[in-house]
Amino acid sequence: LAEEQILSGFGNEHVSEDPRCPGALPEGQNNPQVCPYGLYAEQLSGSAFTCPRPTNKRSWLYRILPSVCHKPFKPLEEGHLTHNWDEVEPDPNQVTVPERAPGPARRTGLHTLCGAGEPRGRNGIAVHIFVCNTSMINRCLYNSDGDFLIVPQQGKLLITTEFGKMLVEPNEICVIQQGMRFSVEVFGETRGYILEVYGAHFELPDLGPIGANGLANPRDFLVPVAWYEDRQVPGGYTVISKYQGKLFAAQQDFSPFNVVAWHGNYTPYKYHLEKFMVINSVAFDHADPSIFTVLTAKSTRPGVAVADFVIFPPRWGVADNTFRPPYYHRNCMSEFMGLIKGHYEAKEEGFQPGGASLHSMMTPHGPDADCFEKASKAKLEPERVAEGTMAFMFESSLSLAVTKWGLQTSNQLDKNYYKCWEPLKSHFNPNSATEPRK
Repeated sequence: LAEEQILSGFGNEHVSEDPRCPGALPEGQNNPQVCPYGLYAEQLSGSAFTCPRPTNKRSWLYRILPSVCHKPFKPLEEGHLTHNWDEVEPDPNQVTVPERAPGPARRTGLHTLCGAGEPRGRNGIAVHIFVCNTSMINRCLYNSDGDFLIVPQQGKLLITTEFGKMLVEPNEICVIQQGMRFSVEVFGETRGYILEVYGAHFELPDLGPIGANGLANPRDFLVPVAWYEDRQVPGGYTVISKYQGKLFAAQQDFSPFNVVAWHGNYTPYKYHLEKFMVINSVAFDHADPSIFTVLTAKSTRPGVAVADFVIFPPRWGVADNTFRPPYYHRNCMSEFMGLIKGHYEAKEEGFQPGGASLHSMMTPHGPDADCFEKASKAKLEPERVAEGTMAFMFESSLSLAVTKWGLQTSNQLDKNYYKCWEPLKSHFNPNSATEPRK
């Protein structure tokens, strides 16, 4: 898709109509008695009607047939998709899946790794890995439970939505918000990560003393333009609903991507991670990783997120008299790490693109022994950090449980993960505070 076919801006009030039907948007009102071209007006609400204006999300869609025209939903096999966090006993240990998304590529490729909360109460998250090599033909999905933040790791995704098409490649992300119907075309084996959030929408983090500019800039978020297909599929189009953690399927006779025009501020969007403007220390010490937050889904507690999406992009390290890799840490948040490409700076071995790790609430973690020794003795000169690499973190204030599939069924767990810290040795010398390390 050419860049000019995309609208820009985060949370903007956008207006779009397919150029094949100029004037498809009603003038001056949302719901005229008769819409142009004989279209149906349909509102998609992403917030309560009475939310304050800054958080009120909705879009009006002008479509050939309304979404209500479908047969009844029937239960569908969920596979390894789950929201049951009590399948196995809690495990506070550091957890890692060292390499690729496990299992053979398959059409129904959502595998739930961990999560917390539940969609009925509209408070919680889930982390999934997707693996697929087959496009969704005459099938679409919408998530009644919450938003999907999709992080491709291998392979391109051509995502068709009710708002238009988006091509999403590795090192890009996209967000499909609650209730939006979408279908995915893939090109060969494709895999990646999904952060699902129910109860809140993603927004840009507040910048505070950083000022008006920096981190992920609003103009770099891209929204598709209106595109419709007037296609009949007699009895053969499947609409899949993810509802209360389960999957259901309904049949209809036409493509759901029949929206000729739309306007509003509730849309899917994508973002290229190379656009992120990195903030870093230029004097001493290691700044907290919150400076790398791309998107946040806020909780009701000020400053506390249900979920943050954080990246660790290429950047300059220049801090003096400083241990530059990530510091050792125990956190009141849960930290799920993934790797899109390259290697992670705090663990260069055994953590490959497509892998993942979970450091649970208050479980200690930090650089492995090799990383610590190397960084402690390194000559501190300006250096490029994480060149050719893109690691990310889903961070949450919720205490995440790992699924039975993640711990057992996948058979991909690295049971020796803890051993990367075993070679750490004491350098303590009570007779000298300044003796150089041997």
